[in-house]
Amino acid sequence: MFVSFQRVFTLSEKSWSGSCLQYKWQKTVGNYLAVAGPDNFVKIFDRHGQKVNELNLPGNCVSLDWDKDGDILAVLAEKSSSVYLWDANVNKTSQLDSGMKDQMSFLLWSKTGPLLAVGTSKGNLLIYNQQTSRKIPVLGKHTKKITCGCWSSQNLLALGSEDRSITISNHEGDTIRQTSVRADPADVQFSVMKTDERSSPGESTVSVALGKKTLFLFNLNDPDNPIELAFQQRYGNIISYRWYGDGYIMIGFSHGYFVVISTHIREIGQELFQAHNHKDSLTSIAISQSLNKAASFVKINDLKDFIFFLFTLDEETKGLDQMCWTDDGQLLAVSSQQGSLHVFLTKLPILGDSSGTRIAYLTSLLEVTVDNQVEGESPVAIAVEVEPSFIAVGPYHVAVGMNNRAWFYALGDDNHVKKKNMNEQVVQEDRQTKLFPEPDQKYRILSHALTSEFLYYGTDTGLIQCFYFEDWQSVNEYRHTVGVRKVFPDPNGTRLVFIDEKSDSFLYCPVNDSVFEIPDFSPAIKGVLWENWFSNKGVFVAYEEDKVYTYAFHKDTIQGSKVILVGATKLPFSHKPLLLHNGELTCQTQSGKINSVVLNTHSFLNNPHSDTSKDKLQWLLQQAVMLKRFSDAWNICKALNRSEAWGELGRACLHHMEVELAIRVYRMMGNVGMVMSLEDIKGIEDQNLLAGHLAMFCNDYNRAQDLYLTSSYPMAALEMRRDLQHWDSALQLAKRLDPDEIPFISKEYAIQLEFVGDYTNALAHYEKGITGNNKDHDESCLAGVARMSIRMGDIRRGANQAIKHPSRALKKDCGAILESMKQYSEAAQLYEKGQYYDKAASVYIRCKNWAKVGELLPHVTSPKIHLQYAKAKEVDGKYKEAAMAYESARDWDNVIRILLEHLNSPEEAVRIVRETQSIEGAKMVARFFLRLSDYGSAIQFLVLSRCSDEAFQLAQQHGQMEVYADIIGSEATIEDYQSIALYFEGEKNHLQAGKFFQKCGQYSRALKHFLKCPSSDDSLSIEMAIETVGEAKDEALTNQLIDYLMGESDGMPKDAKYLFRLYMALKQFREAARTAIIIAREEQSAGNYRNAHDVLFSMYAELQTQHIKIPAEMATNLMILHSYILVKIHVKRGDHLKGARMLIRVSNNISRFPSHIVPILTSAVIECHRAGLRNSAFSFASMLMRPEYRNKIDLKYKKKIEAMVRRPDTSEVEEESSPCPYCGFSLPDCELLCPGCKNSLPYCIATGRHMVKEDWCVCPLCDFPALYSEFTQLLETESVCPMCSEPLNVSEVKKTSDCSRYLQQDQLER
Repeated sequence: MFVSFQRVFTLSEKSWSGSCLQYKWQKTVGNYLAVAGPDNFVKIFDRHGQKVNELNLPGNCVSLDWDKDGDILAVLAEKSSSVYLWDANVNKTSQLDSGMKDQMSFLLWSKTGPLLAVGTSKGNLLIYNQQTSRKIPVLGKHTKKITCGCWSSQNLLALGSEDRSITISNHEGDTIRQTSVRADPADVQFSVMKTDERSSPGESTVSVALGKKTLFLFNLNDPDNPIELAFQQRYGNIISYRWYGDGYIMIGFSHGYFVVISTHIREIGQELFQAHNHKDSLTSIAISQSLNKAASFVKINDLKDFIFFLFTLDEETKGLDQMCWTDDGQLLAVSSQQGSLHVFLTKLPILGDSSGTRIAYLTSLLEVTVDNQVEGESPVAIAVEVEPSFIAVGPYHVAVGMNNRAWFYALGDDNHVKKKNMNEQVVQEDRQTKLFPEPDQKYRILSHALTSEFLYYGTDTGLIQCFYFEDWQSVNEYRHTVGVRKVFPDPNGTRLVFIDEKSDSFLYCPVNDSVFEIPDFSPAIKGVLWENWFSNKGVFVAYEEDKVYTYAFHKDTIQGSKVILVGATKLPFSHKPLLLHNGELTCQTQSGKINSVVLNTHSFLNNPHSDTSKDKLQWLLQQAVMLKRFSDAWNICKALNRSEAWGELGRACLHHMEVELAIRVYRMMGNVGMVMSLEDIKGIEDQNLLAGHLAMFCNDYNRAQDLYLTSSYPMAALEMRRDLQHWDSALQLAKRLDPDEIPFISKEYAIQLEFVGDYTNALAHYEKGITGNNKDHDESCLAGVARMSIRMGDIRRGANQAIKHPSRALKKDCGAILESMKQYSEAAQLYEKGQYYDKAASVYIRCKNWAKVGELLPHVTSPKIHLQYAKAKEVDGKYKEAAMAYESARDWDNVIRILLEHLNSPEEAVRIVRETQSIEGAKMVARFFLRLSDYGSAIQFLVLSRCSDEAFQLAQQHGQMEVYADIIGSEATIEDYQSIALYFEGEKNHLQAGKFFQKCGQYSRALKHFLKCPSSDDSLSIEMAIETVGEAKDEALTNQLIDYLMGESDGMPKDAKYLFRLYMALKQFREAARTAIIIAREEQSAGNYRNAHDVLFSMYAELQTQHIKIPAEMATNLMILHSYILVKIHVKRGDHLKGARMLIRVSNNISRFPSHIVPILTSAVIECHRAGLRNSAFSFASMLMRPEYRNKIDLKYKKKIEAMVRRPDTSEVEEESSPCPYCGFSLPDCELLCPGCKNSLPYCIATGRHMVKEDWCVCPLCDFPALYSEFTQLLETESVCPMCSEPLNVSEVKKTSDCSRYLQQDQLER
């Protein structure tokens, strides 16, 4: 990862051009940078690049260094024996005479004290104590020039010289250790080798780079075993190295390689890390221990995980030279070989503040940025005059400060500067100035915070004071037990989180002075931020170095107000939270930028529900519920679509007293009971009463009781306990709230105690429940007293109480208790008093008290008791009473036995057997009749008793098989039928043999016997034969029977009706139809017109049922026969015109009525004459005058008909017309063939006319059509349908609106 750093300033002097620079940052504070160039000057700059002072030297600077506190800068110059000292505190320069004759070459301040070591080019040493001004010259420390050195933290001085030796001296200059090396030493450093055990405290290892090739490690505790480490040649020369961490060394090589090694004895020689950071060369390494980072040209390496941070200097063409970091790691100085010095900002103080959604944060050493991303405002950068140590922001101003001064800036414009004492809180307005604390108040303010309307501050005495700007006075105070370190009010100022000196934290509500402890509060918490999103004001976060904890304040819950920990979120490294808005934490980083972190507790806001697993959604639901984000929770539940999720949301709504939302949730769940309960309470304004109801719904009954008792209706607590049957609690509450309810509660409690078997306490509570003025209640209590008295052994008291009591049920209960206690006499007495006669009789039987049983018997309904009594009476020989008792007990077998064996009453026994169908009784009766040789009756009752084999043998033995066959009926098995058939076959009884062969499915043998029947049984046998063939569906049998019917076998053809029935039985409806036509023709020729009509009609109906087309001849014959039948109906009703029209139709087909030609023609002449159809009458009269008919005319009408022929009258009433139902063509009413569409028209069964669509109905029995108006008129005088002759009421006939199905053309065969 690469991050660019901000350049603070660049120093480039003309006199430095083309040369390398020496420079050192002021130690500790890093406010000054001393730079020496080739111009005999050491120039001192502040951290912003402004020159503070300069030192004029007699020659070029040889060496320079700052003391450990950064107060004194020491400088060595060529051609001078003095050490130049610059005091940073007073900005003055002084000179120290070293007393050395030779040129000074090395200078170094001690890490821990005011000691300055100065080495010379001839190997001499001077140690100067700045505090005491004491000089310790040490001559001959080395034989050649001292080139490098280092102080240890124990004030040991290691020096390296061109004489290729290393010396270790104490602070007095005495040599402790000395060792020779193989090459020129450079870059001496003290550190501690990494070992398993620390042999001695302090820095005990000296490291030296030898000849730029190897690294020499000299352990002061083990001087005889130095270690020399060599590296790969491709790395090049050692340019620089630095110790860091627990014994690690970072080494930079000239070819651009960067290596990390460990000094642990087991790891020596192993490279832990290697990077080729630089393509060409590497010239310097600098390490910042405070940042834990190392810099090498041109990259910065993080010492934890070696992440690279890159900056480049494009303007440098010759290459870079050296680098140096301030002790605090904020600034990195980089010099070039051109003589330029660049200072970069590598770490910025994390300073920032927020007000509402506006934040102000430090973006550079002298720049503050104001931003409000929530409101969409553009960032505003404000240049400040000093490096601030604190920043604050308000609605209209930004403040920065350092030490005891503060600068205020109006947003957008610089404002005037106001002083501010940091040990006091000052609030200033034009009208006055207020100082906190006031002079008479003996406390110290430890923290304070502002909102738009209030100032809050906490003191060392535990006082939290609220100052209201509008009224300019304190409006509230709270006293805590210990001092208050920090206060954090919410944006409205209505809630406040404070941290006390014990690091405990609390939430304080000034509105009602309530305080709530914040759970699981870490002592490392640095600050608190409140949620700024308008809908989630009760949420805040507490943050420490690397973690943020989310809390939610639940104000209205059934458990009261409380603070809960929702969850924790890990913070990225070096992030300081500034603002919390809708679960998003805006943080400031070391680089002067802001970064947003979404809290883990608000992850449901960024998760699309459709792509999230069910388990993750369940976790998100829990988050949303804890944060009271109920709309989000609703959406999650819809995505989950689980009853458990809806249930969790419903319980949360109840907990937070969100009644309306709870109703929606439980309605979605289909929980009708909960919805109705919530609807009943949703209008309650008393919060405690409402919370009590909701706590009860959540099964938290103790909390519900406490809430009820503090509400406006405390009786709800008593009602709840009674409903829950918590009787002890209910009694305690009743004593306080309503003593009049104690008797009623005692009774209910007693009922429960009685149920669980605690009879002693139940008796006591029943007795307490007696009021003396409530009849029903007292009766219930007295009943309980009676039961409990018996249970406790006081039988006399309990029994007397029960007898006196009006309740029958009590007597039954007490009787049952006594019976279980085997106190039968008292139990029976109570049963009898309670009119429980069955129970009483049963108990009396157990006492053998038959007299009492006899008295109660008329009232007893239990068969068991009657049976017991009957057995007792039978033993006593009282058979009549025993029979009556057995009958009452419905023990019919014993009744029959007594009647047959003792009372000699077979008629009664037979009656009972027939009524009850008793099998055992039937056997007894059969045996009785067998003894009397009444075999028919015996067979009958043997069959009834299902002893078919015995009955068959008896019938066979005594020639009673026909009786047996009649009795057995249709309930026998195939084997039974076969046995009977074989018997009749042996007896030559062909009809019966055939009948039973048919029943057992042997159709061939059955037909054989039917055809052998004598002529006396001819009709029945043929019918049976037809039925057999119909069932058999065997072609051979069918042909055999047809041959028989046609006379093929005996030369005697049988009646055609049998052939018709055969075809019907075989469901050969076409053949049956042709046979029916033949039969009808024969009947018609014989003059049996009604029979012919019925045959054709039945066949017509059958064909219609089977959806077979009707033969046209059958339809025509049926129409003509029906017209003939209609004549009689209309003539009888006096409607001569209709009768005449039908007679005309019949006479036109007179050849079909050969038996009655003359009578029909005579009737036609008479009716036509009566109806005014004179021409038709003349026509038929002329026909009668034919020789073959004339002598057959009835004498009554002969002369009139002859006169009609002699004097013809050809006048004729014209027949009315009506439209064809198919095509609408107008044709005469009685015409059944339409000239327009050539269709045969359906005719009315009431009049014979053709049908009309608008006046259509059908007979509901035979489905033949009729004109509705005519049919209903006909049924007013006739009670049957003229077609099917079935009884019909006019109310059953309904007019048909759609007659299309009756007009289909494929119903008739052509």
